Amino acid sequence: MLFMIIEHFKDVTAVGERFKRMGRMLPEGVVYHASWIDTAGGRCFQIMESPNTELLNVWASRWNDLVEFEIIPVIPSKEAARRRDQSPQPSKLIN
Repeated sequence: MLFMIIEHFKDVTAVGERFKRMGRMLPEGVVYHASWIDTAGGRCFQIMESPNTELLNVWASRWNDLVEFEIIPVIPSKEAARRRDQSPQPSKLIN
């Protein structure tokens, strides 16, 4: 499954120092895809892949003294469109 992770940094300097020392500290089974930092430097937006949220919670627990997390399951737009197109459409009433 894909997840959008939004990190809200409590201490930007400490986050950077730990990252330089320890890396991402991902548990086995979690795959990092990409990340972006907002222009103010207070948030990071990441795409991660994990078989479940439990592994992401393990990862977040390694950082939660410095970061608050939003973990949001996401799907690619094409997948969302495919699901929408395959869902049953409501019947129309004929007058």
